[in-house]
Amino acid sequence: MKLKPINDRVVVQPAKAEAKTAGGIIIPDTAKEKPMKGKIVAVGMETIFQLENTVLYGKYAGQELAYEGEDYLIMREDDILVVLG
Repeated sequence: MKLKPINDRVVVQPAKAEAKTAGGIIIPDTAKEKPMKGKIVAVGMETIFQLENTVLYGKYAGQELAYEGEDYLIMREDDILVVLG
């Protein structure tokens, strides 16, 4: 990846929004909730996180960025709530 965040920022690739419920009901694009989970794909020099960590973050965390056909979020490490397994 060519993106290199600065200081305590990380670049997260959000997980895809669920297309249907557990019961099999298809969710239209207008009703899908923004995912609050993603994978870290780039880290700044002053962050404690590592590449490939899967993280949960706040609903309004980060700045959205479209880069080379993919959607990403750039956020401070303080916006990350927990690292998953």
